[in-house]
Amino acid sequence: MSRRTSHYRSLTLTAGFAAMLVLAGCHKKAAAPPPPPPAAPSAEAPTATITAAPTSINAGDSVVLSWRTTGASDVEIEGMGPVASAGTRNVKPTESTNYHLIAKGDGGTADATARVTVNAAAASNMSEGDVDDNMFHQNVKDIFYDYDSYDVNSAAQPTIAQDASFLNQHPNLKVVIGGYCDERGSTEYNLALGENRANAAKQALVTAGVGPDRLRTVSYGKEKQFCTDHSESCWQQNRRAQFSVDR
Repeated sequence: MSRRTSHYRSLTLTAGFAAMLVLAGCHKKAAAPPPPPPAAPSAEAPTATITAAPTSINAGDSVVLSWRTTGASDVEIEGMGPVASAGTRNVKPTESTNYHLIAKGDGGTADATARVTVNAAAASNMSEGDVDDNMFHQNVKDIFYDYDSYDVNSAAQPTIAQDASFLNQHPNLKVVIGGYCDERGSTEYNLALGENRANAAKQALVTAGVGPDRLRTVSYGKEKQFCTDHSESCWQQNRRAQFSVDR
């Protein structure tokens, strides 16, 4: 074989090998694309509830609104404006009213409504002297407190509203509010706690529309127990503000 022929064959083999490498590179499998990011969790749908106690009143009486929402960043009651996500408020509607609660959040909107019916004021021929102790205590109920607390909690709000309603119907009736404690703690400590409880009950009635000059407070501390058993159910009875006619 001539040198020229051998050189030509060498060039041919080299070109063929290079072509194979190019073809191999062209058929190399492409890298898989990265997986898509996980879907963002859907936002919680808001919930909303609202209640009124009582739902039917006479003109001039007060009502306690109680509401609770979840999953909401913007909460309002129509006619009252923005409110906290949960709470209570004393209101005194002058006519039958729908209290519309609207809760908005990333997950949507929820709403709830509480209706209060206002009855026309009825004339009363009853004088303050006709309100005896039995009638008074049928209509004005005591309220109770948590341990070592003088906050008027949400459970007591409907009672305060009903008490205030009766007292507002008898504007000349004066009331003494006694603050009581259970047996635990020192005498001095419980006298102070009883005073705070009586004052907190007075303020709740004033907020509900009762004149402060009609209300007198006194602390009995732990000296007058309604129940003498050593149990939580008994202690709960002793943690109270008691209302009586101030004769």
